[in-house]
Amino acid sequence: MRNLVISLIVCTLCAFGQPLVQAGERLSPERLWGLARLGSACVHPDGTAVAYAVRRYSLPDNQGTSEIHLLDLATRQSRVLIGNLQAADSLTFGRSGEELRLFYVGLPRGDEFQDTEPQVWSVDLAGQGPRQVTSVAAGVGHLKVSPTGTHIAFTSAVTMDPTVTQQYPDLPHADARIIDALLYRHWDSWHDHAYSHVHVAALQDDGRAGEPIDVMEGLHADCPLPPFGGDEQFNWSPDGKEIAFTAKVVNNPAESTDSDIYVARIDGSRPTVCVTPGMDGFDTDPVFSPDGAFLAFHSMQRPGFEADKNRLLLLDRASHTMRDLTAGIDQTSHGATWMPDSRSLVFASECHGCEQLFRVTLADGGVTQISRGWYDWSLRGVLPDGHTLLVDSQSMLRPRELALLNLQDTTSQVLTHLNDSSLAELELPQVAERWVTASDGQQIHCWVIYPPDFDPHKNQKWPLITYCQGGPQSQIGQWFSYRWNFHLMAAQGYVVVAPNRRGLPGFGRAWNDQISGDWGGQAMRDILAATDAMMVEPYIDTKRMAAVGASFGGYSVYWLMGHHQDRFCCMIAHAGVFNLESMYGATDEIWFSNWDLGGPYWQDAQVRRAYDRFSPHRFVANWRTPLLVIHGEKDFRIPVTQAMEAFTAAQLNGVPSRFLYFPSEGHWVLSPQNGVLWHRVFFDWLDRYCKP
Repeated sequence: MRNLVISLIVCTLCAFGQPLVQAGERLSPERLWGLARLGSACVHPDGTAVAYAVRRYSLPDNQGTSEIHLLDLATRQSRVLIGNLQAADSLTFGRSGEELRLFYVGLPRGDEFQDTEPQVWSVDLAGQGPRQVTSVAAGVGHLKVSPTGTHIAFTSAVTMDPTVTQQYPDLPHADARIIDALLYRHWDSWHDHAYSHVHVAALQDDGRAGEPIDVMEGLHADCPLPPFGGDEQFNWSPDGKEIAFTAKVVNNPAESTDSDIYVARIDGSRPTVCVTPGMDGFDTDPVFSPDGAFLAFHSMQRPGFEADKNRLLLLDRASHTMRDLTAGIDQTSHGATWMPDSRSLVFASECHGCEQLFRVTLADGGVTQISRGWYDWSLRGVLPDGHTLLVDSQSMLRPRELALLNLQDTTSQVLTHLNDSSLAELELPQVAERWVTASDGQQIHCWVIYPPDFDPHKNQKWPLITYCQGGPQSQIGQWFSYRWNFHLMAAQGYVVVAPNRRGLPGFGRAWNDQISGDWGGQAMRDILAATDAMMVEPYIDTKRMAAVGASFGGYSVYWLMGHHQDRFCCMIAHAGVFNLESMYGATDEIWFSNWDLGGPYWQDAQVRRAYDRFSPHRFVANWRTPLLVIHGEKDFRIPVTQAMEAFTAAQLNGVPSRFLYFPSEGHWVLSPQNGVLWHRVFFDWLDRYCKP
């Protein structure tokens, strides 16, 4: 059965342009950063072409360059519209007078360009004469062209809170912050006295934008919600007269997940209206139906729970009634997009280790899966014919590529081949799906990734990596990471097991919820059960096994350091939680700890016992396993002091340990050379103990 499952994913890869025969070199950190990365994409209004952005990185220059392509859907020929950009995002077609142009948020290179922040640009479809549309001092974040083509909507930072030197102008060289409330820093950025607001500007006859109007004027709130929100969090009405946007307008932003949906008239003829009053969870991503009758959006019901089921709600704008279109499914939803006839929507959802696309019809609420295979699918747009979707897909073996998905027969056709030549030179690992029995009798879904030359029938033993996922509610899907890359790990000669332990979505709400309040409980036993299931395989060298992970996966490593009972010969924790008490006092999003840990550690005896029971620092006396600690100084979600405490504990207990510290990185490692260094130190540590 294992060989059958492996062959299935190899055959599926062939459909996406990857040759069956693989021979040659293997993926390395340097080759990983040499792969092209697909960016923003959009469909031509008449469905004849697709525009998309591509980003490539230069290791010697330690930076990336973007370019915009136009792909003819009839000939499947692609050409570069414009290149040599520092940034290119939010691609969207729109008209400037009678001319159809491609609008985008970009930052060109060259001394002739004065702006140091991204602006809105447009280019004709011959690629001639890029035209600067905005000149906003703070720069532009995200862009939407109105359906009528007369206006643009974009986000830009608005300074609303005074700085120290503004409060004390006689102290112009004072270097300090005066902080009066929480969320003064978030993920990897200090609050800079500014808020991202949606603006609207009319397009003039010369193609430039007129004076912008702030549709969120006076709101001490951001759209999109930082740090993960994008242009899906604001949208035009089909008549171009209204903007629906997401914002969190609360007095306690560090403790609350209460974001709401607002609708504003762009001419200011009536006050901005909140259409989700009394709904205290996350409400995001509003999108009007093409006929203007409905407003759909995603909504989490339970306040304070950032990983609650993301429902797809439908607001009837005439009757002001609301329906849950996903009430009948035990899944979460993302990225809802209307079909042209306003009778159905398509959304993405985690499903048994993949991200699949589903269609829900308004008439009966019926939900149908429309994508197939071991992929993570994303919807990029809908063609005018109403039955063809522009999508992208990725797997553990290759990064995202654009494709067309036919709704009628669910077949797909690949459009882009950004990395075919690079991947054709590589020997590919093998991927298998496996279910193992947990300590409570439940079944745990696992992905197992084998080295390219793996053969279970040979008398050969392989080192094992047990991968611990973060989140703590974030599915291990068919994603292609540029840091936690299973293809790269297997290419270095490791078998990798990646269990979708308790707490990960895609397996029902009960499975997802079980992590909350039980961090060191069943989820950790699930990880060990997956490891034990691999240990009985004759091809695994049980003396050479490692556990690795980041964020909650880093917490998992620190926890397992005190509880793994000599299963592992070494460990790697990146951005992990080590001490729950000090974490609570220094982190940014207090709502997360309040929900998952029960509240502050001083709240009552029961909560205090949970902190004592599940904090890894309480079990340092059991630490013996060699440990690599990785952390970034600008990680405000899990402050760097967590790593410092863990490294100090390891050193003082005589545990072989190393600390890889990045002063300029946050929760993620984003620069090319730091990324390569991360992998070199990562594999050096693994090889030291797993390949003596």
